[in-house]
Amino acid sequence: MTTHASTVHSAQATTRRGPWKEIVAASFGNALEFYDLLIYGYFAVVIGKLFFPSDNETTSLLLAVGSFGISFLMRPLGAIVLGSYADRAGRKASLTLSILIMLIGTALITFTPSYQQIGMAAPLLIIVARMLQGFSTGGEFGAATAFMVEHADASRRGFFASWQLSTQGLATVLAAGVSALLSYALSDVQLNDWGWRVAFGVGLLIGPVGFYIRSQIDETPDFQKVVAKAEPKTPLRDVLIKGHVSLLLAIGVVAGATAFNYVHKLYMPTYALKQLQIAATSSYLGALVTGVTLMIMAPVFGSLSDRYGRFRVLTIALLITGLSSYPMFVWLNHFPSVSTLLMVQAMVGVLIAACLGPIPAMLADIFPTSIRGTGLALSYNFSVTLFGGFAPLIVTWMIEATGSKLAPSFYVVATSLVSVIAVILLGRRMRHSTPA
Repeated sequence: MTTHASTVHSAQATTRRGPWKEIVAASFGNALEFYDLLIYGYFAVVIGKLFFPSDNETTSLLLAVGSFGISFLMRPLGAIVLGSYADRAGRKASLTLSILIMLIGTALITFTPSYQQIGMAAPLLIIVARMLQGFSTGGEFGAATAFMVEHADASRRGFFASWQLSTQGLATVLAAGVSALLSYALSDVQLNDWGWRVAFGVGLLIGPVGFYIRSQIDETPDFQKVVAKAEPKTPLRDVLIKGHVSLLLAIGVVAGATAFNYVHKLYMPTYALKQLQIAATSSYLGALVTGVTLMIMAPVFGSLSDRYGRFRVLTIALLITGLSSYPMFVWLNHFPSVSTLLMVQAMVGVLIAACLGPIPAMLADIFPTSIRGTGLALSYNFSVTLFGGFAPLIVTWMIEATGSKLAPSFYVVATSLVSVIAVILLGRRMRHSTPA
C-alpha cells in the first residue's frame, strides 16, 4: 500500500510541473478510443455493403449504423464494470484494461472477411467487435476524467479535464484525415476492397504505444488517500442509492451536447455524401475542420468554465446550440457546396467545444472521489447511449420517414432543451446540498 508520505510527494511533484504527463497518458488512449469509434462511423456506407448486404441501399446503411448503435448498448455495462473497477482498483488499472479491450475489438474489425467470403459469420464478428469497443469506451470517460481532475489543481480542473475533449478533436482530425487521404488516393473499388481496413489498421499501430504509456503512469493522489482509509468499496451501490438524483440530472446534462456532437460531427460525412451529394473526400474535410476547431477550442471553454462557472458557460452554449442547428441545416441544403460545409463544420466545432468543454469537470464535481469513476462513467455513457449512440440511426430514419433533409436538426433542438432544464436543476441542487 502506498504510504502517506509518498502520496504527498507525488502530489507535490505533480503540482510543481503541472499534470501534463498524466494528461498526455489519459489523452493518448482517449484519442485512440474515439478514433476507432469515428472511423467506423465514417466508413458506415462501405461496411454496410460488405458486411450487411441488401437489395436496398438504405437498408444496408441502416444496418451498418444500427451495428454502430449496438456498441452503445455495451457502454452502460462497460461503465458499470470498468467504472467500478476504477473506484476499487484505481484509475490507472482501469485505463490500462480499457485500451487493451479496445485493441482486441479493432483487430477483429480490421481482419474480419466480408459477408461474401464467410457469410453470416462476418456481420456477427463485426457486431462482437463493436460490442467489445463499446464496453471499452464505456469505462474510458469515467476513469480518464477522474484521472485528469484528480491530478489537477482544483482551480484549473475545467481546463485540464477539457483536454479529454481536445483529444477527441485530435481523434477526429486523424480519423477524417486518414479517411480523406484514402478516399482521394484510392479508387472506389480499392477503398471497398481493402482501403477501409488500412484506416482501422492505423488504430492498431497507435494502440500499443498508448498501452505502454498508460502502464508507466502513477495513480492519482486523491485515490491513494481513499485507499489509505481502507474502507469497504461499494461504488456502484453508493451511486445508485445515494447519488441517483445527481446521476439522473447528469445524464440530462450530457444529452444535448452528445446529440449535437454525434449528429453534426460523426453523422455529417454520411449526410453530406448521401443527402447533399458532396464527394467523400470533401465530406471528410468537413469533419476534419470540426476536429481541428474542437481540439483548439475545448481547453479555451474549459478555462472559461474555471473563471466564470461551469453552469453559466454550459447553459449559454446549449441555448446557442439548440437555436443554431436548424439554420445550419437550412444553409447546407440551400447551398450544398464544399465551402458551405467547411464553414458550418467550423461553427459546429466551436459549439461542441463550448458544450463539452465544461462537462467533464462539472460531472467530476458532482461525485466524491470514492465513487467518481463509477458516477462519471454511468452518467456520461447512459446519456451517450440514449441520445448519441443511436443518433445516426434515428436521424437516418427521420429523414426517410418525413422526407425532410432538415429532420436531424429537430432531434438536436429537443435534446438541447432537455439539457438546459437538467443544468438549471442540477445547479440549484448543488447550491443547496452537498455532492452525492
